[in-house]
Amino acid sequence: MKAAIDHLVEKLDGLAPTTALILGSGLGGLVDEIDDAVHIPQSKLPGFPHSGVSGHAGDLIAGHFAGQPVVMLSGRAHYYEKGDAAAMRPALEVLAGIGVTRLILTNAAGSLDPAMLPGSVMLITDHINFSGGNPLFGEPSDRRFVGMTEAYDPAMRAAFEAAAVATDTTLHQGVYMWFSGPSFETPAEIRMARMLGADAVGMSTVPEVILARFLGLRVAACSVITNLAAGMTGTELSHEETKTMAPLGGARLKVILKHVFGEGLLDD
Repeated sequence: MKAAIDHLVEKLDGLAPTTALILGSGLGGLVDEIDDAVHIPQSKLPGFPHSGVSGHAGDLIAGHFAGQPVVMLSGRAHYYEKGDAAAMRPALEVLAGIGVTRLILTNAAGSLDPAMLPGSVMLITDHINFSGGNPLFGEPSDRRFVGMTEAYDPAMRAAFEAAAVATDTTLHQGVYMWFSGPSFETPAEIRMARMLGADAVGMSTVPEVILARFLGLRVAACSVITNLAAGMTGTELSHEETKTMAPLGGARLKVILKHVFGEGLLDD
């Protein structure tokens, strides 16, 4: 990890971002908004995970977003790729090692709410870990007992809410349920998820939230809705649909993020 931190600090050449973003499927276009961008293939960072999912570029990009220093990961490694819920631990440890204190996560998700249609954005207020996996399995220290009562930082959530109001952008809020993937959920599983209180389902993010809280990072997360979940429309789901629809919600999320950063709403 030290080698990756040292390499990244050298490449950043004095840039000291305290906020990092992880971009989900189809959301890589946000990196085009970074000024003075430095692109570093994640494969060049020792120990970094490599995503094998189409729609995840696998780059680390640093620079200024809406005038603020940031670092973005265009893509993530998923639990379903190798059965490792802690796949993103090295990446998050490196981000924490260069001084990042806030993490913003984005993902593509299926909606369980007929009123939250594809192209919508949902601010995650809480999650349900339905996969049964946990990235802290095997962690030997008592730090593994991480409190998750306020996993999604209230102040960061308030910043997103304020930005949505200021930009007249609809921002739904709800609970995200993590399924392991890579197969999509069945209609029966979606009916169960709705009864348990979920508003959206997806195959990522939750392990990263747990790891981020373990590392002491503050967290906010948004889902871009790409489809209504299985059994709600009578049509089959596909990853191509995810990649096609994600940029629509991504455009709305970009408006919110630019206001959050441009107005310094995350400043302590």
